[in-house]
Amino acid sequence: MAINLKRTLLLLIFTLNFAGLFAQNTDSLALNTDYIRPFSGGAAFRSWSVGIHAGLMSTSVITSSNSQLGFTVANVQYGYGGYIKKQLLPSFGLQADFMMGKLNGDNAQLNPAGISPYKSFTTAINYAGSLSTNFTLANINWHVVKSTVQPFITAGVGLMNYKPVLTTSAGVVVDFNKNKPNLNELYVPIGAGFKFDIAKGINLELAYQVNFVYSGNFDGYKYGNTNDKFSYAHIGLEFAIGKKSKPQLAAHNPVSSMRQEYLSGIQNARDEFKALIDSEKNRNQALQQQVLAQNTKLTQLTTDSDGDGVPDFYDKCPNTPAGIKVDGAGCPLPVVKPEEKIIITEADKSVVNEAIQNLQFASGTSMLSDASYQSLDKLAKLLKDKKYHLKLAGYTDATGSAALNLKLSKDRAEAIKMYLVSKGADPASIQTEGYGKANPIASNKTATGRKLNRRVEFSLY
Repeated sequence: MAINLKRTLLLLIFTLNFAGLFAQNTDSLALNTDYIRPFSGGAAFRSWSVGIHAGLMSTSVITSSNSQLGFTVANVQYGYGGYIKKQLLPSFGLQADFMMGKLNGDNAQLNPAGISPYKSFTTAINYAGSLSTNFTLANINWHVVKSTVQPFITAGVGLMNYKPVLTTSAGVVVDFNKNKPNLNELYVPIGAGFKFDIAKGINLELAYQVNFVYSGNFDGYKYGNTNDKFSYAHIGLEFAIGKKSKPQLAAHNPVSSMRQEYLSGIQNARDEFKALIDSEKNRNQALQQQVLAQNTKLTQLTTDSDGDGVPDFYDKCPNTPAGIKVDGAGCPLPVVKPEEKIIITEADKSVVNEAIQNLQFASGTSMLSDASYQSLDKLAKLLKDKKYHLKLAGYTDATGSAALNLKLSKDRAEAIKMYLVSKGADPASIQTEGYGKANPIASNKTATGRKLNRRVEFSLY
């Protein structure tokens, strides 16, 4: 019975697979409704899904014969389960599985004494949970726009809670472990199957799974040196979670979107190229008209009537005499006068020194005394006659506040300038500065030193 069941399931899967292959969507130039711009990211897809399934369980598996089982007759029982899956890539996802069911077998293998100790077993899977990887094999397809069938394989690891119950040859029903009837063991589920797109976001699933239990007590009878295993052939439905307008990532063919992007790019390029050609034609016609207009002006641009090297069209100073140097506008360049060298004589220095020696102010003020006027009159005449420049730098001693000293030094320099200007000197040629108590030339601790520091320096240039 188990062998017939396996053949029937394999034939069903094979038939549905080839029926689905003939039902693939053929390629066309029409817009693909599942088009997603390449490199749009995971937010453009429905990457979460949930599934439910039910099917047949048996200790008979396609990878080994029944002679290796603890019970040689593998009966078929029902199982069911579900999962939630996160599709990380078009071909790769992670899913959390849940499974429950029951397995049953008859005719235990002979023990070393040559006796079959048990008539049958029944193991109830209270729950089984696992985390598996899911590899979709055919959603990236270079032959069709969208595959309606996606083969897949799964592999994972999980924890199973089950209860084996044995029936002895005498017909007595006993628990495998009276002290702890419910057992916990690791198991490794490995499976393969096909998913059929029956509606947008809804897939029909056919799968076959072999579960390798990390123990030999799954059927309650430790026979041989191998661990127990069992199969689960099931049918189910998968539902994509999210907006219906988004395609399911696991069922999306990125090649199709790449092709759509390519075709759209070609069409856009054609349209842009045609518009560019039309624009260039119009531009060439306009350029031809401009060339005709420019040719009529060519003689104007090359004629130089006065021979100064600047065409008449740009010459702002026509009829320039021959030999005169001109600028870019055709106008004569200004004649550069040689720079005059100022020579200060010893007599000039004597006038400045005399003004410094006779310079006197009323105590604590910027008011010039009468004794200063005669020497300053000579200095004003010198500045006026020889166009000299003069810098006046006023200083004070350290007595009093810095702010008052700074103001007094500036005021005294300004007082001298005002007097010189009143005698005819050019005010633009005289510069004044006030430095207060800065830069002393003698000690401020003595009366003589303080007197020397109260000064106005004259710099002729």
